[in-house]
Amino acid sequence: MSRAADDVTITAYPDGPLLVRGAAALQTVDGETIEVTRPTVALCRCGLSTIKPFCDGTHKASGFRTDV
Repeated sequence: MSRAADDVTITAYPDGPLLVRGAAALQTVDGETIEVTRPTVALCRCGLSTIKPFCDGTHKASGFRTDV
């Protein structure tokens, strides 16, 4: 499957982050823009990252599971 240059995809990885590929606009709950400097970003799902909303890999050490 090919993607158009402006398509955005979000992939939920088992026991891991959400990978966002493409030119997605990220905002805080208050509507403030969150700067994104990469074409692909990993968003935290476990809630333990020190760099939220981005993933820092803490889910691995915490034992976070998505199937619970």
